[in-house]
Amino acid sequence: MTVDNGKEFAGFKQLEKQLNTKVYFAHPYCSYERGTNENANGLLRQYFPKGTDFNLVSQKEFDNAVERLNNRPRKCLNYRTPVEVFN
Repeated sequence: MTVDNGKEFAGFKQLEKQLNTKVYFAHPYCSYERGTNENANGLLRQYFPKGTDFNLVSQKEFDNAVERLNNRPRKCLNYRTPVEVFN
């Protein structure tokens, strides 16, 4: 798992243990080291433009965006949806 250098990953050792995986830290300002994350951010921006105040976003709006994204075919999944892959 590759993460950024935010303080939210200070407990990365616990994360490694719980998920049985290695955690790697991306270099600052190297978004290409987190391609999947950057792609997901781009998809989310279709629903919530940069600067969106999420205090003003309803749960229904959020749930709708999640539903649409999870049921969107992805080239990297051989044009299957995330829901199809996980199920």
